Amino acid sequence: MQLVVARIGRAHGIKGEVTVEVRTDEPELRLAPGAVLATEPAEAGPLTVAEGRVHSGRLLLRFEGVSDRSAAEALRNTLLVAEVDPQERPEDPEEFYDHQLAGLEVVTRDGTRVGRIAGIAHLPAQDLLVVHRTGGGEVLIPFVTEIVPEVDPAGGTVLIDPPAGLLDEGPGES
Repeated sequence: MQLVVARIGRAHGIKGEVTVEVRTDEPELRLAPGAVLATEPAEAGPLTVAEGRVHSGRLLLRFEGVSDRSAAEALRNTLLVAEVDPQERPEDPEEFYDHQLAGLEVVTRDGTRVGRIAGIAHLPAQDLLVVHRTGGGEVLIPFVTEIVPEVDPAGGTVLIDPPAGLLDEGPGES
């Protein structure tokens, strides 16, 4: 199974380094020197990580064969994709890959069915569960412990404790 682990940002310096927006909780594993990553679009890769470092709080990577700023800038907005065993789980038991959450049923503490997880929106501040409501429409649920206290992939459910107003129907929804 393929998972997006990063998005290439702008070039940094003149020697082919790029900034990356990390989309994995295991960058030391997925983006380590020697890692070979597929790309979206596919014609940009595959790319092999030559070296990486943190600079001013951002991860910088350099890829084999990318030796100047122009080549690095040409990779901007390219997604880096790692091949992952579908049975593999992150080391932290409270972390999940997107594919492990997709399709799980979302229910409230009182047993009310909300809908099914259609995907995860990875935003800078936090991740959001994109839930297709049982009765139609969709709702975005912040994927934080206070609101999502329990995830049970084996049982096929995600338990939520939504604050007031989170599940209210928006304009145009019913």
